[in-house]
Amino acid sequence: MGITRSFYGKTLEGKEVDIFTLSNDNGMVVKISNYGGIVVSLIVPDKNGKLDDVVLGYDRLDGYLKNGSFFGAIIGRHANRIENASFEINGVVYNVTKNEGENQLHGGLIGFHKVVWRAEIVRKGQDECLQLSYISKDGEEGYPGNLDVKVIYTLTDDNALRIDYLAISDKDTVVNLTNHSYFNLSGHASGDILKHEVMIDADRFTVNDKYSIPTGEIRRVKGTLMDFTKLTPIESGIFSEYEQIAFGHGYDHNWVLNVSGEKAEKAAEVFDASNGRLMEVYTTKPGIQLYTGNYLDESECCKDSARYVKNSGLCLETQYFPNSVKHEHFPSPILKAGERYNHTTMYKFLTR
Repeated sequence: MGITRSFYGKTLEGKEVDIFTLSNDNGMVVKISNYGGIVVSLIVPDKNGKLDDVVLGYDRLDGYLKNGSFFGAIIGRHANRIENASFEINGVVYNVTKNEGENQLHGGLIGFHKVVWRAEIVRKGQDECLQLSYISKDGEEGYPGNLDVKVIYTLTDDNALRIDYLAISDKDTVVNLTNHSYFNLSGHASGDILKHEVMIDADRFTVNDKYSIPTGEIRRVKGTLMDFTKLTPIESGIFSEYEQIAFGHGYDHNWVLNVSGEKAEKAAEVFDASNGRLMEVYTTKPGIQLYTGNYLDESECCKDSARYVKNSGLCLETQYFPNSVKHEHFPSPILKAGERYNHTTMYKFLTR
């Protein structure tokens, strides 16, 4: 049905922010702000045709100006954690901003989730798309290179939200972009996601230390509570004393996907038996982070006066592995000058 644009508010610096509404003929509606590229709302039908908003978030822009939980946002330049907030490229050590103790999380103090992106409504073939653009300047948050980034959102006729990530730099740099939406397929204000079932097409995961940073070890999921090779309820393992789960107070780990990376392939599923909603995740990225909202504690009112507590939503963040700049055997997030970063992720909604 197309895309509409409306005024959403102003940042503290006085920059105007808009919100874009993408809709299709099936009743699916997605609202996205050009502040942080945030998926503000995502409305999908259940097996009986009932429509619900299945992403956590705020009613107003003011909430997103803080957004300590990164609700719905574009994450960059580097999603997830970088140990000691430093990395080396071509013999040069770069120190990036620290925002989680001695480490960097999700791009630093002012990551891509806290900037106003230039927005255009464009066409790709038969589809009308929302294209967001941003120039991350050389030295921003400590990263080298002027990075030209584009993120394109497309709502398809088969109820998929497609996100294409494109970037090019004038210096060798690090790029690892993702989306940080929290999903609750029962509806964003319905309580916890513990009965949601998850499948991740991965036989291995990256082992974390107590700070949720991969140590470099890659471990088989078989015989552990990290095995999601078939649909498994979150509640069946999340309260375990298994060291990896205890470290993160729940699931907050990267799985090594069984995908080629050549095209967007199915990497994960989430199923809510109470209403029949099924979300499939497709990606070209080598990893995916399952985060079960272990630190959610929203004291302020969120959308529809909801208050989000621990495990109110889950994230499936497609990515290069966390801390991959420290481990040569991990897929590299280094983008060479003049080369093109080009990745796709899709969140597709069905009923069963």
